Formats: sequence, C-alpha cells, structure tokens
Amino acid sequence: MPATVGVLHRWNLALEVADELGIPVMCHLDFPPPSRMEVVSRLRSGDILTHCFRPFPNAPARLRDRTVREEILAARERGVIFDIGHGMGSFGFATAEVMLESGFQPECISSDVHVLSIDGPAHNQLVTLSKFLAMGMPLVDVIAASTTGPADAIRRPDLGTLKVGTPGDATVLRLESGEFQFLDAEGQVREGDSQLVPEGMVIAGCWHDP
Repeated sequence: MPATVGVLHRWNLALEVADELGIPVMCHLDFPPPSRMEVVSRLRSGDILTHCFRPFPNAPARLRDRTVREEILAARERGVIFDIGHGMGSFGFATAEVMLESGFQPECISSDVHVLSIDGPAHNQLVTLSKFLAMGMPLVDVIAASTTGPADAIRRPDLGTLKVGTPGDATVLRLESGEFQFLDAEGQVREGDSQLVPEGMVIAGCWHDP
C-alpha cells in the first residue's frame, strides 16, 4: 500500500487487516505527506519498508552530519525489514553511503524495475546489486539480500535456498572485473571495479540460458 495516498486512516486500516490475518505489510517512502516519521512509526516487527535508501525528502539519513535518523534506528530495533526498491526516484548513493558507513545494511535489495526505470537508473536486479558492491558491501551480503533476505521477509523459507526438498531454482552469476559506472536516481555516478552478470538459470531443476 503506497503511503503517498496521504490519508493515514487507510494506512491504519491496512495494519488492522494485517493484524487480523497475521501477515506483514509493505510500505514505501515517497515525497511527503505523509512524513517519514508518520510512516515508519506505524510499522511493526516483520513489516517491510521499501525505498528505504531514498534521497531527500524523507531520506533515512542526515547527510550533513552523516547519521542515521533516530526513527529509522528504532524501527530496525523493533524488527522492521528494510528493502531498497531502487526504481526511478527512490535510491540515492549519498544516502546509501551514509547508511552503509553506519553499519546499516538492507535486509533486501530489489530493483523495482518498471517502464520508467528499466532503461535507467535501475536497469535490472544485477545492476542494482552491483551498485552495492561498488559501495563496498561484501559480496556474500549482497547475494543474501537478493535471496535469503527476501525469502525470510515474505515468510517463504523454501525459497532462496538449495536445501533438499525445496524448489530447484538458482541463478548462476559471474563476477566480471573491469571499470564500470553506476547511476542513482539523482544522476550521481559512482565507479566500480566489478559487476554481476548472468550465466544462466536453473528453474525446477532445468537449465535455461540467459
């Protein structure tokens, strides 16, 4: 449910329904209203906040003193799950760098690819993951945030794993070395020395070329 509807009683109704069904809600941060505080303060343990590294306004970090905002830290403390949701306007390197410097890695990295972002700046999931490599996030954590992290967030322990008895799905990737430029939603560029590229997929135990 987009928080940008600007009518918080609808947001409260969504939370009430989720409580009755025992499921999490997923909400995004966009331009206010509502404010970041109004959105984040309502999220419960297991709820998901996407566009979580968005630039100003409603950014989760203060660029001036390079700190994470208190309500964001409190949300993580009570178990809110943070998802990137890059998209067209919802990911900024400056914000992300402050968050990562502060030890605040996202549980989920997603691309939010749609008609306005597929040709940039998001492009696809692997470009989005590669941006986090360029910012120094460890490869093992980047992969986890695209596999086990999202599976845990949606309460599907059978996904994002190669355990016996789970679906035989996997993506085979290659870490390519070189000189690469990555663009965020504000037009800011960061350079990286590696990027993830697809080699193929295994779906239900069958190989598929990319």
